[in-house]
Amino acid sequence: MSSNAGRAGSPDRLELPRRLRTTGRLSGRRSGGACVERIAGIRALWDYHRMGHEPRVVDVAVGLGSHDLGVAAHCAALYRAGLFTTLLFTGGNSPGTLDWFPRGEAIHFREHAMALGVPDEAILVEPRAANTGENIVFSREVLAGAGIVPRSVLLVCKPYMERRAYATTRKLWPEIEVTCASVPLEFEEYVTTIGDEKLVVDMLVGDLQRVIEYPKRGFAVEQDVPEEVLGAYASLVDAGYDGHLLGAGAQTP
Repeated sequence: MSSNAGRAGSPDRLELPRRLRTTGRLSGRRSGGACVERIAGIRALWDYHRMGHEPRVVDVAVGLGSHDLGVAAHCAALYRAGLFTTLLFTGGNSPGTLDWFPRGEAIHFREHAMALGVPDEAILVEPRAANTGENIVFSREVLAGAGIVPRSVLLVCKPYMERRAYATTRKLWPEIEVTCASVPLEFEEYVTTIGDEKLVVDMLVGDLQRVIEYPKRGFAVEQDVPEEVLGAYASLVDAGYDGHLLGAGAQTP
């Protein structure tokens, strides 16, 4: 999502609350474990992963489950802004979310969105997906079962997952018009909401690897990756940010 959210009063644009707007500046100080020399590389990956789409009115929104409950909160904000009337949460569990969301990501996301004002009748739940490909395929099935065949979708996800979610959807649901959205925070601000800088950088690096590798496996459409981003990726892997890299036997998106 772009940090300049559009004009107030325009029905197909979102005016973000002031507390969610950002300066776009990164500190030059040490932050957690990331040294000054690496912050430019981290920022390069962060900016690359975000698609820069303007939020707009769509037929349906799909909130992708994960460890980040902020996705559900952002879905609620976008719903209140009038961008969609149907919201689908997708996600069962992964090893990293089972302790946090024991009844499944989509179930917990739904409950959080309802607590933030989204009515129950506006929400659909897809509780089985275990990877991004299944998020898209199973969500499409749930929507079809409800008699909904959308022409446009707003994918709401973690900031660093936008590009991979977009590429996956373009491969598996090519006829739909895709817009991506995430909380409009810069890297350091986002880390404070998660509380674990190493985890976030590991995910930045691992998601870029998937953007590169998954088109070769038929999981996603190919995305152009600038040399600057590839260089930053290699440097971060060398620096030990490898906790989310694909194993040799990984077969799913």
